[in-house]
Amino acid sequence: MIQEEKKVLIESLRYKGIRDERVLDAFRKVPRERFVAEPLRRYAYEDNALPIPCMQTISQPFTVAYMTMALNVQEGNKVLEVGSGSGYQAAILCELGAEVYTVERIEKLYKSAKALLESLGYKVNFKLGDGSKGWEEQAPYDRIIVTAGSPAVPQPLIEQLGFGKLVIPVGTLENQKLYEITKTTEGLGFKLHESFKFVPLIGEEGWRQE
Repeated sequence: MIQEEKKVLIESLRYKGIRDERVLDAFRKVPRERFVAEPLRRYAYEDNALPIPCMQTISQPFTVAYMTMALNVQEGNKVLEVGSGSGYQAAILCELGAEVYTVERIEKLYKSAKALLESLGYKVNFKLGDGSKGWEEQAPYDRIIVTAGSPAVPQPLIEQLGFGKLVIPVGTLENQKLYEITKTTEGLGFKLHESFKFVPLIGEEGWRQE
């Protein structure tokens, strides 16, 4: 049953424009049903965001696939993920051969994602803290992905990016545009993608918590 549902989801992603076979193959391999609560597992392979603890979400599969495709991860890339959440995006990055560093500010999610990824055999480096400031001690990174919406591009993330890509949703609390920022020896290049709606990036370099 799950394999059939997964196959339908992957065909749906392909129809919506996700043509990177490496990304689609990662979706085949990662068991999304393990990243949601038991009562929601029947919806794991529908193309929708689902709630996880602490008023956060596991993003819609299309959103994860779109951002991952924009990130263009190559085997062996050192990738910083800002916002571990359920751990699903980190698992996708691992399947693409990335060396993953992830930062989560909510202790409950940090602990649950770390335990789940370990149980599934994924090797991920975790930090509990303010992801809007990145993870300076481990910089530079080949790729940085931010899984929450920010009012602006945090300067520490630009500084911690090596020659590579940063993908981040930027805008208001209600709506964000996906920014793809490429750093080369000549400077920064910006490309704007589709609009999305993410949970807010809370932190010193994001939305300040009241």
